[in-house]
Amino acid sequence: MGKLKKITAKLFTPAKSATIGNGLSVSLEELMEMRNFAKYLQNNRRIKSYSEQAGDIKSAFKGRGIEMEEIREYAFGDDVRDIDWRVSARKEKPYTKIYLEERDREIWVWLDLSSIMLFGSKWELKAVSAAKVAALLGWVALNNKDRFGCIIFDGAKTWLFKPKNDRAYLTAILKKIAEISTAVLAKNDCIKEEKVHSLKLLQANVKGKASVFMVSSFNAWKNDFDADIATIAKKSRTFLMDIEDELEIKAPRSGQYMAEYNGKKMLLDSSGKSYQKEYAAYFANLKKQREDFCRRFGCKLIEISAPIGIAKNLKML
Repeated sequence: MGKLKKITAKLFTPAKSATIGNGLSVSLEELMEMRNFAKYLQNNRRIKSYSEQAGDIKSAFKGRGIEMEEIREYAFGDDVRDIDWRVSARKEKPYTKIYLEERDREIWVWLDLSSIMLFGSKWELKAVSAAKVAALLGWVALNNKDRFGCIIFDGAKTWLFKPKNDRAYLTAILKKIAEISTAVLAKNDCIKEEKVHSLKLLQANVKGKASVFMVSSFNAWKNDFDADIATIAKKSRTFLMDIEDELEIKAPRSGQYMAEYNGKKMLLDSSGKSYQKEYAAYFANLKKQREDFCRRFGCKLIEISAPIGIAKNLKML
């Protein structure tokens, strides 16, 4: 039968989680360090998106506004790059485009730390990667003087932090994220009704000009929640930050693997071309479903690879 290799979806104990940087839970120190990456992301005017609606992300990655408000006659001091040459030629005098300023906008993060995020084949769990992404967005918002709000979902409970632009307030949010990332290791629940409540809470608090970043592993989402995400997308600029693991991109090498989840064990045999083909097709279909959903409702899909770390992910954006 050959040597068995083990993949575990959840074999982690709270005792191990006290170590900083262990990949099982995230510490406040790690989340505070994400501010070192904020400057890099602020300088990125464009983020690579895997949906057809790729484009500039307003507010969180600030620059000149990307929404045109009006066209008026050119005035001394206006940027010549904003001159509308077509209108100017028709009117026989220079006209310029005026863009909406992007100041004091709201940035929302909906952070999933439920049991579906307690998986990782290398380096760290998806929950740890998701927490770091949320912290990074918080630091960028703070630096841009945007108001940052966060909703944290742990599978059974929801925490709401309304938007503020305050360093101490952001630190309090990061502290709560660190606490929850440790506590969820002892849990194994994801209550559908609470998840619906969490998404409804986001809908109720988000304003039309806000940018919403939903950080989760969307492979595990059912279409039961599509309507809620679509509602959020209709009233705000919505980004699905999909936390991926290497095993969701390609099948493990040919062999036999012992997997365990929720106390149940199963032997998986990944040998054979048919298994490899079906495995790849399954995850490719899930990815296509996400892309189709984003295309339909105007979301932006951004894929974050959990195993390679924040620094390398930033280089890919």
